[in-house]
Amino acid sequence: MRKRPPAAEAQVFDVIVIGSGAAGLTAALNLADRFNVAVLSKGELSAGSTSWAQGGIAAVLEPGDTFESHIEDTMVAGGGLNDRATVEFVVENAAPAIERLAALGVPFNPGETVSERFHLTREGGHSHRRIVHVDDATGWAVQKALERAAQAHPRITIATGRVAVDLITERNVEGQRFAERRCHGVYAFNVDTHAVERFIGKAVVLATGGASRVYQYSTNPDGSTGDGIAMAWRAGCRVSNMEFNQFHPTCLYHPEVKNFLITEAMRGEGGQLRLPPAAAAAAGERFMARYDERLELAPRDVVARAIDAEMKRLGLENVVLDMTHLAPEFVIHHFPTIHARLLELGIDCTKQPIPVVPAAHYTCGGVLVDLNGRTDLPGLYAIGEVSQSGLHGANRLASNSILECLVFGAAVADDIAASWDAIGATPPIRAWDESRVTDSDEEVVVSHNWAELRRFMWDYVGIVRTDKRLERAAHRVRLLRKEIAEYYSNFHVTADLIELRNLVQVADLIVRSAQARHESRGLHFTLDYPQTNAVARDTILDPVDR
Repeated sequence: MRKRPPAAEAQVFDVIVIGSGAAGLTAALNLADRFNVAVLSKGELSAGSTSWAQGGIAAVLEPGDTFESHIEDTMVAGGGLNDRATVEFVVENAAPAIERLAALGVPFNPGETVSERFHLTREGGHSHRRIVHVDDATGWAVQKALERAAQAHPRITIATGRVAVDLITERNVEGQRFAERRCHGVYAFNVDTHAVERFIGKAVVLATGGASRVYQYSTNPDGSTGDGIAMAWRAGCRVSNMEFNQFHPTCLYHPEVKNFLITEAMRGEGGQLRLPPAAAAAAGERFMARYDERLELAPRDVVARAIDAEMKRLGLENVVLDMTHLAPEFVIHHFPTIHARLLELGIDCTKQPIPVVPAAHYTCGGVLVDLNGRTDLPGLYAIGEVSQSGLHGANRLASNSILECLVFGAAVADDIAASWDAIGATPPIRAWDESRVTDSDEEVVVSHNWAELRRFMWDYVGIVRTDKRLERAAHRVRLLRKEIAEYYSNFHVTADLIELRNLVQVADLIVRSAQARHESRGLHFTLDYPQTNAVARDTILDPVDR
């Protein structure tokens, strides 16, 4: 049996930021000139989804483009479910956010003429070229610039290898039976010492990303397990629109690589979706015209369903994205990272089409927040993919995601500063109690349940849904929740167990939300309710009703 370390002293800061991607680091940098900030990362600092983002950041920068056009494109992609005030707020603050990144040293591709400061590309659903980018690795460039600034700031403490377990609320206060309902910090598992530590602060910012790893196939890193959504739900926060899981149409289909994204910008620059050689007589056929007049530039949900339909119709394992009709130097110049990686795998995308399949990519729902990033729990904020701010609606428009992180990261910092003087002193917090648990001798339970969960979520709650599939998923989720809860109550926590507990909670929220929506809208498509209702309404789940 591994000897567990004694309870560590509480680590006290002004603000705790959980997550080290674009959202978390933006919030931390905007807070740190006034407050002492701890940034918790469950893995290495660059392990989150921001680093993987290939596309870019949307902003109105092209002559002839307008805020209203970007707002309208976002609303159309979102199936009319977006909150217009949020969309306006984000779109109107896009250009300043990009200027802040440029000031931090993000080397955005320059324009091709003297009058163009940035090179702008176009992606599906956008009516103008408005995507600023760093080749095809924008997320990595943004992440590194934010990291450098955070690591250099004397008031930011970065703690890697900390897996958040649960939020600290009034239930965890020592000696106070009726403490004020508020978030006071987080319990976090240290992957090196195996101790559960207390990080305490007057404000806590959830920037933990989405939950795409609830599905068998995903473009996201392994840490996208819905931790923040599950923790906020357990702490009493409402969640919204969890049925809207964006499936990226083009993830590389290759036996050696499980989650390499082929950016939407490739379709924006002329890439064509075709049927593969396995389609026999139809091989090479360009098929998007059967589904949408915008062809490959249709929104992601449309393209993903079209690919899924073709694969099921013909019994295919994949389709292909064809760039071979474009000049090789053009492809290599615009997509150097993808071109180089594919060459390593034996695919020259200037001469061969790229095998692709849809994969879970982005969680459009999440913890319900207002324009300041506030959740239902005082002292707790949520930004980025963990949140449901009203920006994305029923489907996220391409390259609006990092933009949301940047704008709301600044907004949350402003609100914390404005309300700081009204926040009382932090009460004493109980240490993590492990007195009634032991080490597990059945780790296979965790790995087996993880695999089973992701498989049936893919089969029953994927791109196309039915009532019967959702009923099957709900039944399996109930059984798994009971089994995992019993396991969790008897054994010491581990990183895998924490993530599995969160994933099954998120799976339950996704299934319940999907069952509640009796229409097809955006990313939620069901054969039992193929129509779209006249009035768009959010799906809101409240822990009080669970």
